[in-house]
Amino acid sequence: MTQSLPGQHPARERELGGRDGLPVVVVGAGPYGLSVAAHLRARGVPVRIFGEVLGSWRHAMATGMFLKSTPDATDLSAPEPGGRLADFLRVHGEPELTELTPIPCDVFVRYGQWFQKRYVGEVEAARVAAVDRAGGTGPGFTVRLDDGQEFAAGSVVVATGLNGLAHIPGVLRALAPEGPGAGALVSHTSHHTDLSRYAGRRVAVVGGGQSALESAALLHEAGAEALVLVRERKVLWGTRPVLSRPWASRVARPASPLGTGWILAAVCRAPGGVRRLPAAARLLLFRRALGPSGGWWLRDRVEGVVQVDTSRRVVRAEATRGGTAVRLEVAGPGAAVGTLDVDHVLAATGYRLDLDVLPFLSPSVRRALRYVPGSGAPHLNGSLESSVPGLYFTGSLAAPMFGPMMRFVAGTEYAATRIAHDTVRRTTPR
Repeated sequence: MTQSLPGQHPARERELGGRDGLPVVVVGAGPYGLSVAAHLRARGVPVRIFGEVLGSWRHAMATGMFLKSTPDATDLSAPEPGGRLADFLRVHGEPELTELTPIPCDVFVRYGQWFQKRYVGEVEAARVAAVDRAGGTGPGFTVRLDDGQEFAAGSVVVATGLNGLAHIPGVLRALAPEGPGAGALVSHTSHHTDLSRYAGRRVAVVGGGQSALESAALLHEAGAEALVLVRERKVLWGTRPVLSRPWASRVARPASPLGTGWILAAVCRAPGGVRRLPAAARLLLFRRALGPSGGWWLRDRVEGVVQVDTSRRVVRAEATRGGTAVRLEVAGPGAAVGTLDVDHVLAATGYRLDLDVLPFLSPSVRRALRYVPGSGAPHLNGSLESSVPGLYFTGSLAAPMFGPMMRFVAGTEYAATRIAHDTVRRTTPR
């Protein structure tokens, strides 16, 4: 007999499945996928979740990296008390983490695996190959897996995170037209789990955010010669947290999961309010809030240690030495252009939201989707449901609608509770 997870009600699950017992399919097993699945199962909704538990955190981050978020902003959303990062550490007898303790990525991965076993249950490793509306127009969906299995689903939640959304500027992409192979001259930071392969080589890191700066530190510490090219005039660093602030300071700059200040506090407290802003204001907030910066704890590993050139922009790149090295033309202050010879270019140039890179969405689903103007992200209602009934999007793909908190683990509570509530409403027999 299969043992129920905490808060799970098998009889209620059969009831909410409706006449046909159609499950909700969750595509992706990162923080958002796990949180949504946990809330669905606790409410008795039949659910199938596909992916690798925290796969991006295991395969798209270099060994030795830390989370930029603080412990209080790194909790997955559990349907009942006891599922926070602090609970995981306490259960396993590990030291408590504070805002002054950077969180190693491997600790977060272990926490996610514990959360999955405790609240989610089975995560299926099969890849979702196709999602189409039942009968081509719905309601409901037909889901096909990469092994050929096909089944019906009542709703689908897209929680794929940043998979496939890595952005390499066109000027660099020409160096690797077929993607990041073993001998590629350019790669994205998300392509690596081990930067020690570049020991003894000269690597240009393009970007000025956390990913660029931490990758440069890891490259240097692995024996590579790292050089960071930053487009902005200066590198921004986070400030060291103060564990106990005076009352006046807390009022002037209230704390939030994304930092201090009234704007960040407002968008974290009310993502639904962000959704009601004019489209142009939402997009400006999405693009400008939380610009590139480095964690306060990283500064000593970069400043005075790694060469960082600001006000630099790559304008041309070409292969040299028979395709084994790169020559970059770099525009600097005053429009001066110089050249730089390196063995490899590491692009820490972020991600671009684009539903076209999600190959499992059928053409008919894509045609029925309404998009956020000026973005490749879907327009969503207050329950994170798209213009295709029963199709939900969460995580970064929801950020242009609900604000920057959806780009971070801190947004899982808001998203998971609303999707689960709406799904129960949709599947409860009338």
